[in-house]
Amino acid sequence: MPSMREPRAMMCGRCGAYLTAPPGARSVCCALCDAVTRVQRRTSGLEEFLKGLIYSLMFPPQAPPSSSGDWLPASYPREPPGRKRALLVGISYSNTKYELKGSVNDVNTMSYLLRKRFGFISDNILRLTAEEGDPNLMPTMKNIRLGMRWLVQGCNTGDAMSLVVHFSGRGLDKALCPLDFEASGVIPDYEINETIVRPLGPGVKLHTLVDIDNSDTVVLDLPYRCRILSRFGQWKWENHQAETPKGTNGGLAISISGCRDSQNTRTTSASPPVVGGAMTYNFIRALESEPSTTYGRLINAIRAEMSPEPQLRASEEFDIYRKPFLL
Repeated sequence: MPSMREPRAMMCGRCGAYLTAPPGARSVCCALCDAVTRVQRRTSGLEEFLKGLIYSLMFPPQAPPSSSGDWLPASYPREPPGRKRALLVGISYSNTKYELKGSVNDVNTMSYLLRKRFGFISDNILRLTAEEGDPNLMPTMKNIRLGMRWLVQGCNTGDAMSLVVHFSGRGLDKALCPLDFEASGVIPDYEINETIVRPLGPGVKLHTLVDIDNSDTVVLDLPYRCRILSRFGQWKWENHQAETPKGTNGGLAISISGCRDSQNTRTTSASPPVVGGAMTYNFIRALESEPSTTYGRLINAIRAEMSPEPQLRASEEFDIYRKPFLL
């Protein structure tokens, strides 16, 4: 029987969207329709079945959001014609004690890299920064949750897809800090895992680049961590699989992060000086130096420029020196 301290899966009482209730929560707000759904106490199997039967007869479920994206704000990209999508989040926390300089620069450089090097088109890239000039594109908790749902539309259809997520901001205790985290709270890694990792079907590949403090376990919470033991090809995967599954539904999820939980990185020593995250800068620099690279060579190239070691995590094990890095 699930522990009372585990997150609970539930459905939105208004639109039927999948929700995750943190341990101890009494209610959950839906990112799609803003409805607040109460977290019911755990009941016996028979009682749950009877309640569900009665509820389904009295309140037939509404249709889920369409794949055409009709449930999205007008400023969000519609269902793209291509199979490449990217969610780029840059959070500066301006005029607060948590202010970061260069997060928007990180989004700009990542957007350029994806378009010029990997064939993404602007209509397939969703940018959430405070400089977009649209309330729906501010990197708030609500908009980040909505952006993640936009990213994984149709990712269980069996079609080949390449998804990219880039976070540049702050992290706190295995969670992402949105722009309004002081008022709205943080987005925990298990919620992000269930939103953009668990739905990934066969043929779908997700890459996440994390440029956040405490970023080793923040964001995807993937089960396998790759330890590179030397620069001469020695490496091994460590299985951190918990009792609760954290993998995909047949797809592949990979995360590259800028520091361990106990480390912090947010600056770059580039010459001339570049205002932005060290992880983003060195990731792009490594790809520009060796476009046709593997995961192992890419991580080693970043390691050569950063004292906090970059971390590689994945939903499954693979040979890092044979698998080419492709987005």
